[in-house]
Amino acid sequence: MDINELGIYIHIPFCKSKCYYCDFNSYATKNEIIPAYYDALIREIEYYNSIVNKNKYRVKSIFIGGGTPSFISPEYIEKILKKCRNVFDVKENAEITIEANPGTLSREKLDVYKDAGINRLSIGLQAWQDRLLKGIGRVHTCKEFIENLCAAKEAGFNNISVDLIFGLPGQSLKDWLDTLDNVTKLDVTHLSCYSLKVEEDTVLDRKIKNGEIDYPDEELDREMYHNTIAILSGKGYIHYEISNFSKPGFESRHNLIYWNVEPYIGIGAGAHSYFEGTRYNNEEFPESYISQISKGRIPKKNIEVLTLQDNISEYLILGLRLIKGIKIEEFNQKFGKDLLELYGEKIENLIKRELISIENVYLKLTAMGLDLANQVFVEFI
Repeated sequence: MDINELGIYIHIPFCKSKCYYCDFNSYATKNEIIPAYYDALIREIEYYNSIVNKNKYRVKSIFIGGGTPSFISPEYIEKILKKCRNVFDVKENAEITIEANPGTLSREKLDVYKDAGINRLSIGLQAWQDRLLKGIGRVHTCKEFIENLCAAKEAGFNNISVDLIFGLPGQSLKDWLDTLDNVTKLDVTHLSCYSLKVEEDTVLDRKIKNGEIDYPDEELDREMYHNTIAILSGKGYIHYEISNFSKPGFESRHNLIYWNVEPYIGIGAGAHSYFEGTRYNNEEFPESYISQISKGRIPKKNIEVLTLQDNISEYLILGLRLIKGIKIEEFNQKFGKDLLELYGEKIENLIKRELISIENVYLKLTAMGLDLANQVFVEFI
């Protein structure tokens, strides 16, 4: 029997404080339920025992996200990973990532992570300048980031990703270039550089609507993005996805599961899964999630069995996020359909608009297409 591979995502919804731009399923006022939430996570992992092993799946990546997973006691993380290894067939060389915020890491905590088998850190810096961090509700300083990063390297972590945001209120082009310059000098292996998105009903959204701060300037945002590509490429980083850059061999294996539309299971409140051709997510509110698990129910909702057309659309939209694009022959083999026949008119139109191109048997976004990706994606929905 063939061995299939999948990823595991584990959601830790607790934070020290909620950032002004954040609309993730995270909470800064629910620390008292952490022990009960941990128990529920363990029970949900156990639920998948017969389901995953019965179908001969091997886990190639585990991603512990949030929230701020590094905010909770590291013993919880250690026990969660131990349970994963007991329940799932975790590959020996699996990529195991934990998200962390500066100011929540210590050498002791990092040593526990290392002993638990975590081999990749994703640290949320966002900006180098403390005034910008304060302006978006971050509760750490740049100094804490540097201290935590040095501690991580001393603890033996050599695969470290840093999250950054451009287009922030009050952020100049010089601020952004200084951020890139300073972070790359620290020799990190991966950078995620996101354009600020103002989500509805966040603190940032309300501040903009109240006239306290200006909406990000779109022209400056694009100038920052173009500079990012040029600068990081010149420093030996591979631009492999719209917002992601890595040193050779350090691409995020877990995120590639999403972009390649491979199966994954989400554990925890609000976590999403794509497994056996079905998409679903868990109950979002931690208390409801805990309550349903305690009653022996797995809190799945929005269960959707994907049609062939759904699968094709997702494959195209997610695959085009990758800079190399989609290999046309692989699409044809996977779906038993000719991509250029299926979407010939749309592809021709997008090529004329210089948003996509066909290069070396790959369908891919052009430089202009990277800026206007959503206009491309909507054509394949």
